[in-house]
Amino acid sequence: MSEQASTPLTNINDLGEFGLIEHLTKDIKLQNTSTLKGVGDDAAVIDNGNYLTVVSTDLLVEGIHFDLMYTPLKHLGYKAVVVNLSDIYAMNAQPKQITVSIAISNRFSVEALDELYAGMLAACQAYGVDLVGGDTSSSLKGLIISITAIGQGEKDKLTYRHTARVGDLVCITGDVGAAYLGLQILEREKQLYLSNPETQPDLEDQQYLIGKQLKPEARKDMVELFAQNKLAPTAMIDVSDGVASDLMHICQDSGVGAFIEESGVPIHPDAQLMALKFNLDPITCALNGGEDYELLFTIDPADVEKIKYLPDIYIMGEIVPQSEGLTLHTKGGNIHPLKAQGWRHFNS
Repeated sequence: MSEQASTPLTNINDLGEFGLIEHLTKDIKLQNTSTLKGVGDDAAVIDNGNYLTVVSTDLLVEGIHFDLMYTPLKHLGYKAVVVNLSDIYAMNAQPKQITVSIAISNRFSVEALDELYAGMLAACQAYGVDLVGGDTSSSLKGLIISITAIGQGEKDKLTYRHTARVGDLVCITGDVGAAYLGLQILEREKQLYLSNPETQPDLEDQQYLIGKQLKPEARKDMVELFAQNKLAPTAMIDVSDGVASDLMHICQDSGVGAFIEESGVPIHPDAQLMALKFNLDPITCALNGGEDYELLFTIDPADVEKIKYLPDIYIMGEIVPQSEGLTLHTKGGNIHPLKAQGWRHFNS
């Protein structure tokens, strides 16, 4: 038996709410001069000077957004932070602070929450962000995590969803579909385990796909690359619900249409092969899978020379008049309406 398994776990009630907060936040070290006051008062104090403040919040609910049968708590903490930071980067801004609120049932020990917070603090360290406050509460069932990210953006560089223009090029970073296929592997192994607990999980050595699902990264590097190359996206969004859904957000908010070339959609070779193994269409997975946290953005065609030689950026299509709708141009020369089949937050 492992040392961790044999060590008695600490009941949260032994510490109480304030003792738990003090325990979970004792290792926080502030990294930004704009953070005047972090955890430990009635409110955090942030001085953003001449920058505009950008705020985004996300709620993650056990059984809806994550499954602890195959999600380690440390990975969950890391991912919970990253998905919020991704929203700030999608504004072409820099995240500086986060607040974390959790609701926990009595099945979680202090040591379990230590793992969760270790992942959160690892993400804060990796992205240079300060955890400056939050709240804890009881939950009748499961774990609920709410994170708010606070960032800084320069007024003339902030990028929105509603500012795409006809003629702009549609671009994307990285590759898409991998996180969805990583989830399919994890769900398959979960079902096999539930039907036969003696079964050993077989993740098929798919570190890339599993990693994209359990430990995604926000594209901080791309926002920095934009600044270095004086590239100003005309509109931008992060890919959380799927390329089709998120491009539809840009089109609806901007009052435009768009087409995507199938040959321009970046799909990792591992994702391509795994989609076929699951009898799924790779391009459908890439356009509708979600949770890739890549940046989907539009640029003025005059800036095409700026991105032509930049790594990990792909031109997928073009913004067109709203009357032309949202379409996919296939490799076979066909044109299909592009429907948003991404992840739905509520069941109908």
